[in-house]
Amino acid sequence: MLKNSTLVCTPIMGETVDKMITIIDKAKANGADLVEIRLDSLKVFDPYDDLKTLIRSSPVPTLFTYRPIWEGGRYDGDENTRLEALRLALEFGADYVDVELQVAREFNESIYGKKPEKTKIIVSCHNYQCTPSVEDLGNLVARIQATGADIVKIATTALDITDVARIFHITVHSQVPTIGLVMGERGLISRILCAKFGGYLTFGTLESTIVSAPGQPTMNDLLHLYNFTQIGPDTKVFGVIGKPVGHSKSPILYNEAFKSIGFNGVYLHLLVDDIANFLQTYSSVDFAGFSVTIPHKEAALKCCDEVDPVAKSIGAVNCIIRRESDGKLLGYNTDYVGAISAIEDGLRGSHNGGSIASSPLAGKLFIVIGAGGAGKALAYGAKAKGARVVIANRTYERARDIAETIGGDALSLADLENFHPEDGMILANTTSIGMHPKVDETPLSKHALKHYSLVFDAVYTPKITKLLREAEESGATIVIGLEMFIGQAYEQFERFTGLPAPKEHFRKVMAGY
Repeated sequence: MLKNSTLVCTPIMGETVDKMITIIDKAKANGADLVEIRLDSLKVFDPYDDLKTLIRSSPVPTLFTYRPIWEGGRYDGDENTRLEALRLALEFGADYVDVELQVAREFNESIYGKKPEKTKIIVSCHNYQCTPSVEDLGNLVARIQATGADIVKIATTALDITDVARIFHITVHSQVPTIGLVMGERGLISRILCAKFGGYLTFGTLESTIVSAPGQPTMNDLLHLYNFTQIGPDTKVFGVIGKPVGHSKSPILYNEAFKSIGFNGVYLHLLVDDIANFLQTYSSVDFAGFSVTIPHKEAALKCCDEVDPVAKSIGAVNCIIRRESDGKLLGYNTDYVGAISAIEDGLRGSHNGGSIASSPLAGKLFIVIGAGGAGKALAYGAKAKGARVVIANRTYERARDIAETIGGDALSLADLENFHPEDGMILANTTSIGMHPKVDETPLSKHALKHYSLVFDAVYTPKITKLLREAEESGATIVIGLEMFIGQAYEQFERFTGLPAPKEHFRKVMAGY
C-alpha cells in the first residue's frame, strides 16, 4: 500500500540515444515511476527522429528537459531550436515537458490549443545561490502559475538545513501540484520528506556519481533505505544531527528496524550547523526524536526543556525526544551505556569470566582521549564503575574542566605519549581522529600502546581504525566503536518508539557494515 502519491523520477543523462534507452530500462527495473530525459546531455541530437525513438522505447512515462546553461544545464545553442525540440516532444506524446520560467509564457502561448490532453507542462525555476523567504517563494509560485503551468517546480539551494522548512511550507499550502526541492547536502531532507508534505515528485539517481542536481539521493536509498513509498502525512521524522553526518550508519540501522516492526517513522541524516536554530525551526511534534553526534552534544543539553540527571552530570545529550503531549524537548545520554558495557565485556573476555556483579573496570586506570560529549560520557561511566579516570585532550584546559567535574586527572594529548605509570591501563578514544577519510591518523603511537591491556575506539568508520589495528598488534584486547553504536542505539530506539529494540535485527543489519 502506497502512503503517498509522490512520484519517483530518475534523471537520464546519456551522451547517445542508445545509452539513454539502456538507462531508462534500468530505471524502470529499479522502481522509477517516470524518467526525466535530459536532452542537454546528448552529444548529437536529431530532434525529429530521436524524440520519437525515446518516447516509443520508454516503458515508463517521460519528462523531457532541455536545460540551457543559463539555468544550470548544458545546452549552449540557439533558443528557438531548443524550444522547438520541446514543442516536438509534446507533439510526439511526451507525458511532461519542463520549461524554464524565463521562457514559459512565450512557450505556452506558442503551443496554445495544440497541447495534447495528457501532457503536463512543468514550469521550473532554479536558484543556485540560496532559498528565498516564504513571502518571496509565494510570489514566485504565483508568477509560475500565471504562465499557465500545470505543475510548479522550484529548486533552491540550502545554505542551512532550516532553509528547507520554507519549501515544505510552500509545498503544503500550494493549490497546484508542486515540486519543491532544495539542493545540496543540507537540502537532502527535502527530497525524502516531500512525500510527507505533498510534493508532486522527487528525483532518485541510478548511481551516486551521476546526478542532475546537487544532493540527489540514489533510487536505491530512496526506496530501500528511506522506505519512500511508505512515508505519509502522519509519518514521524527522526534523524541524526551532526556535522559532518553523511558517514553515519544510523539511518540504515533505524530505518531497517522501523520497517521490521511496521513502525511509521523515517530516520534521516541531518547536516546541522546550529542545533538551537534547527530545533526551533522544526518544532512540530512530527519531528519526534533525534540522535545527536559531534559537535552538538553539549549544545543539545542547553536546548532541552528537561534533561535526564545522568545527561546533566555528563554535561552532554546524545538523544532528544519531543514529547507528544506538549512538544517539550527531553534530553538523555545513552552514549556511555553501550561503550562501558562493551569495554566490560572485553575485559571479562580477556580475564576468562570473573564476577558479573562487580565491574572489571573497578580500580583500573582508564584513559579517555577527548573532552567532548562522548569523552565526558565515557569518563562519567568509567568513574561510576570504580575506575580511576584520566582525561587527555589537545587542549589541556578542557581536559582539566572535565577531570574536576568527575573527580579525575587531566593530561594534554602530547603528554599522553610518555604517560605510563603502570601497565594494563585501558584506553578509550572518543575523538574523530582516524575516522574516514583520514584513516591513516591515530591519536597515540604504536610504541605507547604496549602499556594498555584494552583499547576502545568510538570511531566506527572504518570498523578497525589504525589505533585498533596497532593496539591489537601490541597485544591489547580491542573493542570496536560499532559496539558502542549498537549499545546506545538500543536505548534510543526504545525512547523513539516506546517499543522494545529488536536487538538481534540490529546486530544482523550492522554485520553487513
